[in-house]
Amino acid sequence: MAAVLHAENFLANLALFRELTAEQRAHIAGSTRQLRVARGDVLFHRGDPAAGMYVIVFGQIKLSFVSSTGVEKVVEILDQGQSFGEAVMFLDLPHVVTAQALSDGLLLFVPKETVFEGIDQDPVFARRLLGGLSRRLHQLIADVESYSTRSGTERVIGFLLRDCAAAELPEGAGSVEIQLPVAKGIIASRLNLTQEHFSRILHDLTSLGLIEVKGRRIHVRDLDRLRKHAS
Repeated sequence: MAAVLHAENFLANLALFRELTAEQRAHIAGSTRQLRVARGDVLFHRGDPAAGMYVIVFGQIKLSFVSSTGVEKVVEILDQGQSFGEAVMFLDLPHVVTAQALSDGLLLFVPKETVFEGIDQDPVFARRLLGGLSRRLHQLIADVESYSTRSGTERVIGFLLRDCAAAELPEGAGSVEIQLPVAKGIIASRLNLTQEHFSRILHDLTSLGLIEVKGRRIHVRDLDRLRKHAS
């Protein structure tokens, strides 16, 4: 188990809190609670009251809801350094998604009263919160556009290429190994696909010699060919 986290030091390295004064960060850190979660733990359910925001120290969190037909729809998969819960906190509304841990992790919970005090004291902090919410809204709009205008194959290739772009590849690299961050069913839901459709697309890309799949490991054999196939 990792050593006890010094919340103030962690907050100082996050863009959201970086411009605050040391005194302001210390106040926020003093009001936060550290939450250790195990894989499968639910932080809150859809409909629960929103009492504050969460920041991920390490681990992965899934935000999702269940449709009227009983099918889970994954809205976001969040990683280290990302925050969630801000929007409904500002609106004083109950949570519209369920937050569940996809792995063991450590989170910081910042009560909404503390966040509001930070906003009152520093407009830069308010702007950074608004910036984070705006980026999330932009991504959600991009997702809706993708679901409406791009085929399932294009969505899967786009997801793989985003992972390739995030990896530190040698210049001119033609192939890359990707480790899927979560189970295929979760990725399929995130891409608005059924798990069967997602698996069929991976099989088709394998048949074309573009990728090789071994469990969660995907070997992209030729990045240029994969990009051209998407276009």
